Amino acid sequence: MKFIKIIVYTIIILSITNLQAKDRVRIKAVGIPLADHYAGIVAYEKYRDKMKFADYKLLLLKGPELVRAYFNSKDDADIAFEVAPMVMDMFANKEDFRWVSLIHRDGNSLTINKVLNEKVKLNPDKTKRKPDAKVADAILAYKKKHNESVSCAVPSMLATHTTILYKYLKEYGLSMDLLKYKKPIILLDIVKPPKSPVYLKKKTKRGESTMFEQSMPWPEVSNSDGYGEVAWYSKDVMKTPNGHVECIIIAKDEAIRNKREALKEVIYYIHKAGMDIEHARVEGGKKLDKIITMIRKHIPAHTREAIIESLRADIMAINYKHLNIDKNSKKSFKEIMDLAYEAGFIKTKIDIDKLSDTSFSTTITNE
Repeated sequence: MKFIKIIVYTIIILSITNLQAKDRVRIKAVGIPLADHYAGIVAYEKYRDKMKFADYKLLLLKGPELVRAYFNSKDDADIAFEVAPMVMDMFANKEDFRWVSLIHRDGNSLTINKVLNEKVKLNPDKTKRKPDAKVADAILAYKKKHNESVSCAVPSMLATHTTILYKYLKEYGLSMDLLKYKKPIILLDIVKPPKSPVYLKKKTKRGESTMFEQSMPWPEVSNSDGYGEVAWYSKDVMKTPNGHVECIIIAKDEAIRNKREALKEVIYYIHKAGMDIEHARVEGGKKLDKIITMIRKHIPAHTREAIIESLRADIMAINYKHLNIDKNSKKSFKEIMDLAYEAGFIKTKIDIDKLSDTSFSTTITNE
C-alpha cells in the first residue's frame, strides 16, 4: 500500500511539473560561442528549470552576422546577444527591438603571432601588457621592411572589436582596410571567432606577421597552442567605469509586449548567473569547476585552461557585473558609436534613449 502511494504521489508531482512547463512562455536567445555569453549559458544550465514564467532556450551560432540574420528572420528568436555597432546598424534599418540589458562588459583583446612578437617582445606577465606603442611600432617596421600589410582577423566590420582596434591604431597614426589593393598597414580579414586560432596558426606557419582582434577565450586558445600571445586587453583601450559595452541583449518589441514577465525572468537569471561567474572566478575550486563544466557542455572547443585564463581575477579581461543600462553604459555605447561612425563602420548614428528599455533592470547585478 505504501509503495502504491509513493507511485501515485510521484505521478501527481510529475503531472504538476509538466503542466507548469507547458504554461511557461518560450524565450529563445541567440548568441555566439564566446566568453561574452557565458552568463547566458550558466543561466540556461543552472536556472532554466527554476523559472516559473519562462521556458528558456539558447542557440549559439558561429558569428555576429549569423546572429543578426537569425534574429531578423526567425519568429522564434525573442532575444539576441549582439555586438554594439551591429545593433546600431540594425536599429538604423528597422526599429523593431530594444536594448534591454548588457550580457557582459569588456571582453576582447588583440592577439599577435610569434613572428610579430619577435619584434614586440611582450612582457611574460600578462597583467603588465598594455596598449602602448610596442605593437604599433612592430607593425609599422614590418610594413616598411617587407612592403606588406600585417593581416588581422576581426569578427565583423560591425563588431565592437573592430572599433576598439581602430581606436588603438588611430592613437599611433596607423590605418586599416579590407581592400588588399590599397596596401594598408593593417589588412583586415573577416573571420568567425572560432576560426581565428586556425587563421593565426596558418599565417604563422607561412612566416607572416599576423594578429587577430577577437573575444575571449580564443586569444587564450591560441596562446595555449603556442602560436599567439595576448598583446593587450580592450578594457585598457576603452576605459569606462565598470567596463566598456561590447555585447548587449536586444529583445524584439513583440516579445517585450507579449512576453514581458517571462523576459524579465530570463534577464534576472542571466544577471544572477553573471554574479555566479564572478564569485566562482574569485573562489576557484569546485565552484569554478562547475562553471567550466556548464560552459564546455555547450562549447567543448573552449578548453579548461583557456576558460580559466580568460576569467583570471588579477586581469579582469571580462566581467559580468553591472549589466543594467545605466549612465555609464550609455556613455560607453555613445563613445563606441562615435568611433564606429568616424571610422565609417556605421553610416548613421541612432537615438540611444529610443533604443534603450531600462524597465528590465535588476538589483542583483550590482551586488
